Amino acid sequence: NGIAFVAENPSRALHKISEIYDRIAFAAVGKYNEFESLRVAGVRLADTRGYSYDRKDVTGRGLANAYAQTLGTIFTENPKPFEVEIVVAEVGESAAEDQMYRLTFDGSVADEHGFVAMGGSAEAITAALSQTYTAGLAFPEALQVAVAAMNAGRSSAEPRPTDGDVSDQDATMPDAGSPIPAGQLEVAVLDRTRNRRLFQRITGDRLEEVLNSQK
Repeated sequence: NGIAFVAENPSRALHKISEIYDRIAFAAVGKYNEFESLRVAGVRLADTRGYSYDRKDVTGRGLANAYAQTLGTIFTENPKPFEVEIVVAEVGESAAEDQMYRLTFDGSVADEHGFVAMGGSAEAITAALSQTYTAGLAFPEALQVAVAAMNAGRSSAEPRPTDGDVSDQDATMPDAGSPIPAGQLEVAVLDRTRNRRLFQRITGDRLEEVLNSQK
């Protein structure tokens, strides 16, 4: 009934997943200050376009194109490109209308279908998802599949502090190869069945309940 977002994030204060507009969300890895500036710019662009024209004129494709132009300009004109990778996703009235766009540091855009992985373990996670993902999964099953793929990615990765600047002093990353604790997962959904705000964070007891429901 929507699009699920799952990230490994030890920080309780800094988010890798955020709402941009009514049906649109943003996920990123890399340097936090850089992708946060992109997120804020996207929110402002969406608000301005929705206010000046019509809320229906704010689309995931339009935002992805704007981000591509920004990242491409930074890549070509600045001595140092942004160290980021982002996904812009828009939930449609049906699964066939869902849209996901992945953008890399040079402004390249890929139209993704079904699932997309980012970060240092993206290749291993994608390989795992290609074996376990099926269209039409309910949210609990989709979350389990995503977390299992991320754990598979960790088992093939070298030890690392984080995949960006998202950290806090009290958080510690699990050792490579060990399962990611629920407290270090950032989870959100764009749920097309909700009446008002379609973006919802899944945290605390609710997250534990969903994770344990499939065991």
